[in-house]
Amino acid sequence: MDHLACVFDAYGTLFDVHSAVGRHAAALGASADAFSRLWRAKQLEYSWLRSLMLAHADFWEVTRDALEFAAEAFGLSDEAIKRSMLESYLTLDAYDDVRATLAALQQRGIRCAILSNGSPEMLEAAVRSAALSGLFECVLSVEDAGIYKPAPAVYRLAAERLGLEAEDVWFVSSNAWDAAGAARFGFRVAWINRFKQQPERLPFGPHVEVQSLADLPELLTSPA
Repeated sequence: MDHLACVFDAYGTLFDVHSAVGRHAAALGASADAFSRLWRAKQLEYSWLRSLMLAHADFWEVTRDALEFAAEAFGLSDEAIKRSMLESYLTLDAYDDVRATLAALQQRGIRCAILSNGSPEMLEAAVRSAALSGLFECVLSVEDAGIYKPAPAVYRLAAERLGLEAEDVWFVSSNAWDAAGAARFGFRVAWINRFKQQPERLPFGPHVEVQSLADLPELLTSPA
């Protein structure tokens, strides 16, 4: 099936972004979950704002700035803990359904790739730490476009690198805004709605919604 590819978002789809704070939950106590949600929200907000302002910085800097915002909001001043949380982005936990799904897709001859906001160094480290090396044809970073998702130029990177038309690419993301951006570009989109989130009120949306990556192999190989 070299005419079909499955392109994955990384953060929130393959890797659990909240595991970075989860490893330090004892230091944050009851506020750990709220801290993690704010960090993630500001991380995304800063990526969008930098794109709109044409003031690009790589995702490591964006992630660090968002962490500093959350730390100040929650009164966390321990530099060692902040540094450890930031470095945890290099070794985020992969979701339980990731490796088996990728192996099943590979067995079916479906080309797999990553397209992520992450910097090349961040993505390389996360893939290696999760023992996912060798399961992707390529790992693509927005750094090659100089702007963040959901800019069309980012999704175009995947189509061009894989040598496929947009309609021959399935894009997989747990982020509803990312699913909308990919659908707007022309990809077929599977939204992995792990936590039963509310759909976005946007004119573009996913073609299918599932709760687990484990649903993908059958979905992608079943007759249309």
